Amino acid sequence: MSELGFKAQELDAGDALAGVRSRFVLDDVVYLDGNSLGALPAAVPERVEDVVRRQWGSLRIRSWEESGWWSAPERIGDLIAPLVGAAAGQIVVGDSTSVNVFKALVGAVRLAGGPGSGRDEVVVDATTFPTDGYIAESAARMTGCTLRAVTPAEVPDALGGRTAAVLLNHVDYRTGRLHDLPSLTAAVHAAGAIAVWDLCHSAGALPVGLDAHGVDLAVGCTYKYLNGGPGSPAYLYVRREHQDRFDSPLPGWNSHAEPFGMRPSYEPAPGALRGRVGTPDILSMLALEAALEVWDGVPVESVRAKSLALTDFFLECVSSYVGEGRVECVTPLAHAERGSQVALRCQDAGEVMKRLIERGVVGDFRHPDVLRFGFTPLYVGFADVERAARVLAETLG
Repeated sequence: MSELGFKAQELDAGDALAGVRSRFVLDDVVYLDGNSLGALPAAVPERVEDVVRRQWGSLRIRSWEESGWWSAPERIGDLIAPLVGAAAGQIVVGDSTSVNVFKALVGAVRLAGGPGSGRDEVVVDATTFPTDGYIAESAARMTGCTLRAVTPAEVPDALGGRTAAVLLNHVDYRTGRLHDLPSLTAAVHAAGAIAVWDLCHSAGALPVGLDAHGVDLAVGCTYKYLNGGPGSPAYLYVRREHQDRFDSPLPGWNSHAEPFGMRPSYEPAPGALRGRVGTPDILSMLALEAALEVWDGVPVESVRAKSLALTDFFLECVSSYVGEGRVECVTPLAHAERGSQVALRCQDAGEVMKRLIERGVVGDFRHPDVLRFGFTPLYVGFADVERAARVLAETLG
């Protein structure tokens, strides 16, 4: 065994989160793609069977009340809240990330006063995940605003009296760069604008601090580091002080103050509930609720500490095993600027990733030349990291 192999054993022996791995369904594959789809929590299959066979199969429509289906969006939102640094009553679960980005961004423009107040510009992260950019363009057009795309580093200088809302990603999906949420949020507020954050690549991997840092609105998916399953519902955070003025562009009967009143005119429900739209997707939502049980007794701060240790060790192993010049790390080395993934640039990256997967190391490829490895501290160990770097070196030759 190599020196780094022995070091991996020592690190695993001292890992306070090592026992959490047993809460997942895993095999001998090194799974480093949890930043795209988290592994299956062991409690989910039995829970979903109960939802299908008993709650739906036997209780049927009675389950809206007797099984708590109706209150699931806010109940599960309260389970996510501590993972992103939010007090209860500010997160509602439902719809896709894209739909929630639309709700949040249009709602943000309206909170800021919109073009009628002179705030007629939406600023978006130029390096954002494409869908966020598409939604931002449409939201700006529909609200009578212009769209301005800048990098997060350029945001402070781009803000002004015309800025209504700013949409940013907490972690860059390609490079794994962690952006400075506290200082960027403060800059947005100093300009009198509304800050909207996309937490898809940070929630469940590192502390976010939504309440502490004054974030106005936030969205995120639940199928990555929260392990909710493919297509599991996303969530919307509406800061408590904005809830009474949050004007969703998608008013639905589920967000009505009196949903069963069937009134022709819309009156929004109080609080974060006005972020709901239509009938909740119960099967996937309750699978997510079961998945979140893996977080029992797990502090996000401990997850962050292990995440940094895992990515540091991976970079050490890659540096030792992989020939010089074969890969280039595009993820920042500074801890304050790194999420929970490592992105390596190399030639023929798509083919290299296919060969890695064939050998039991699963990451993913981002066009045109990036190998992306996600590190989920709840189930990834240091021996996994050492093996992944070793197989990468052997694959590159």
